Amino acid sequence: MRLRNIPGADEIVSSSPYSIQDPTAYKGHWHEFLHSDAPIHIEIGMGKGRFLMDLAEQNPNIEYIGIERYTSVLLRAVQKMNDLQLPNVHFLCVDAANLPDIFALGEVDRIYLNFSDPWPKDRHAKRRLTSHQFLDRYNQILTADGHLEFKTDNQDLFTFSLDEINNSDIWHLDAFTRDLHHDEMMNRGNIMTEYEEKFSSLGNPICKLIASRY
Repeated sequence: MRLRNIPGADEIVSSSPYSIQDPTAYKGHWHEFLHSDAPIHIEIGMGKGRFLMDLAEQNPNIEYIGIERYTSVLLRAVQKMNDLQLPNVHFLCVDAANLPDIFALGEVDRIYLNFSDPWPKDRHAKRRLTSHQFLDRYNQILTADGHLEFKTDNQDLFTFSLDEINNSDIWHLDAFTRDLHHDEMMNRGNIMTEYEEKFSSLGNPICKLIASRY
């Protein structure tokens, strides 16, 4: 995915009090760094950050960390946080493939993936955030009872994700739906992302799964 370079984005993101620099330095010490014993929930590929910030406003007793690889995207979230100033939100500008270098086993209680890049070519399957390679990485940072929540409108990616979890010796499906907004139980308390609003308004059904480990 090619993204437009925004002049000054690197400097604005790195200087933000909500953007954590050198996150590998805090591996195994995130609760100390955050001065909080609250659960830590992360969103990988957070985009503009609306979903994460809505969650943080509703749940001030949870620490939220948004992960985005590109400063040109993260810039929007940083600008929003300058207005909202939520004390339980922080950002990391990192590649999610490096998560085990950033968090120790048992430091993360929940992982959110929302409308991730489908990487449609077979040779790029390992880049999909629900591939078995990424599931292995999540297994290295989650608490014993932690879980993963994934939403997408891409049916092929969702089928791939179901297969990766069903073929895993570590992960199992807790629940899933291919039509979230018409599933009363799974849609209860749902917070929509910008993409979710856009795609559902076009008539695209939204898929969701929840997975945890054995």
